[in-house]
Amino acid sequence: MSAAPHPIDSLRAESRPPVVRLTSVGTSALSWGHSLDVIRQGVLMVDDAGAVAGFSGPAERFLGDLRVEVAAGLSAVRLLRALRAGTVQQRRTIFASLRRALASRAIATFDITVGERTVQIEIHPVPDGSWAVVCEDVSSRKASEARADQMARLDPLTGLPNRLLLGERLGEALARMQRSGEACAVLLIDLDRFKPVNDTLGHPIGDALLVKVADRLRSTVRSGDTVARIGGDEFVILQTGLHDPADTQALARRLVDLVGRTYMVEGHLLTIGASVGVAMAPADGDTAGALLKNVDLALYRAKLDGRGTYRFFEPEMDARMQARRRLELDMRQALARREFELHYQPQMQLDGDRLIGCEALIRWRHPERGMVLPLDFIPLAEEIGLIVPIGEWVIRQACRDAVAWPDGMSVAVNVSPAQFKSDRLVETIMSALANSGLSAKRLEIEITEGVLLEESEKTLRTLHRLRGLGVRVSMDDFGTGYSSLSYLRSFPFDKIKIDRSFVRDLSSKPDGDAIIRAIAGLGKSLGMITVAEGVETSEQLQRIRDEGCTDVQGYFISRPVPADDLPALFAGFPARA
Repeated sequence: MSAAPHPIDSLRAESRPPVVRLTSVGTSALSWGHSLDVIRQGVLMVDDAGAVAGFSGPAERFLGDLRVEVAAGLSAVRLLRALRAGTVQQRRTIFASLRRALASRAIATFDITVGERTVQIEIHPVPDGSWAVVCEDVSSRKASEARADQMARLDPLTGLPNRLLLGERLGEALARMQRSGEACAVLLIDLDRFKPVNDTLGHPIGDALLVKVADRLRSTVRSGDTVARIGGDEFVILQTGLHDPADTQALARRLVDLVGRTYMVEGHLLTIGASVGVAMAPADGDTAGALLKNVDLALYRAKLDGRGTYRFFEPEMDARMQARRRLELDMRQALARREFELHYQPQMQLDGDRLIGCEALIRWRHPERGMVLPLDFIPLAEEIGLIVPIGEWVIRQACRDAVAWPDGMSVAVNVSPAQFKSDRLVETIMSALANSGLSAKRLEIEITEGVLLEESEKTLRTLHRLRGLGVRVSMDDFGTGYSSLSYLRSFPFDKIKIDRSFVRDLSSKPDGDAIIRAIAGLGKSLGMITVAEGVETSEQLQRIRDEGCTDVQGYFISRPVPADDLPALFAGFPARA
């Protein structure tokens, strides 16, 4: 004799449309049902025979809202069959849940949704073998959860997808690529010159500008593409369904052009720019991590190449970045390992051809790389913030070395803009002078126009504090910036150093002599020493002498040499009077 089919199996076998209206089989509701009407949740009792034994008023209303009419004595199987039409879960999931609940007398939970109404059904076992079914209207809670879930995936300022939603859509695009070969591209956009807007006009103006940028980005893409904001001034575009890389190149070009156009924000005319990195899938990576890493490398390249442009990822970029990372790690250890050293290039006074001092030039003697020149590591040191501690070491070491030189010989030290802004600069110089015993008048601080680009009270105050100590201040690379003359009016420098490019042009450009002559005349009028850098031939030396410069520096006088070689170098020149 075969076993009787389980009610759930009967429900699975049912192939007809669900029954919507249930009628009574004649049994009246239990009297206690009215007592449960005061409870917010609806309650149904199902006896051990599988029939509805009673129900509360809220349960009748909840199920009525789902277009299901319940009556005492009705089969629970017929009730479940009617409810299953509204479930948001898979039928098999429901069957499995109910079967486990029946077998182990455990709680089973599922949601029923009709239109905008969602009712949560919980089936609880009762010790006497019956079942209690609890119904609760969770429509408001589900709507709130849906809104919260949506807001968690959107940038609150621009309304664009954020990093979380971008990751989900990128994952979906890569999954489609694996299934159908549909290519996609990731474009990383970084706004150029956005920070000055925030700093000068305030964050409300900056936020309004970001909203306008977001609107422009939306206008450049197709309906199936995604524009996301992933950081303060960083945006990402996910371009899907690609058939030709030229489409991505055209989009990158449009982005640079469109973002770079002028904005009107609350009465302010603002101009920013965009640097764009591009990575293609699957060529540049078939995972989200690889694509985002490589698009960041492409963006970094676009910034190095002058900003306001776009660059596609190339495998060599990763190799360069890995090399850069190794160089950074080595440089962070170089100070502790005492791998840095100073070389000195003498400066000669043309009146008498006497040496008057030396410029300190840092070198890095790496145990494996050998001698590393400043151009290979100073830009990176400035970028990662190591230039300040390295610069402080240079000042202290230069003072220690110079104190052993003949009296009157000065030492010049370059100070970067980042180091000059440091609150410790003046204190570092005072400490270096005190610890070494070097006279302040023998120390010369060289700054470039980059220090003075934002002429502020703090900058001038620092310059005057240095002057108050007796330290001399020189302007290096004069003539290569934008407004050197205005800088000379703002602070009385002791010395002007003419950039080597003008000296190099003496033999190739007809106006080379005139520029040198003009700068030398300006220095004489202002009572400043003029030093011509980069003198490499006797012809250049003579022409500079003829144009009125007071001092020279360059390979024709001497290459930079270690401190230990300076005594022999000094001995080869006339002693200073």
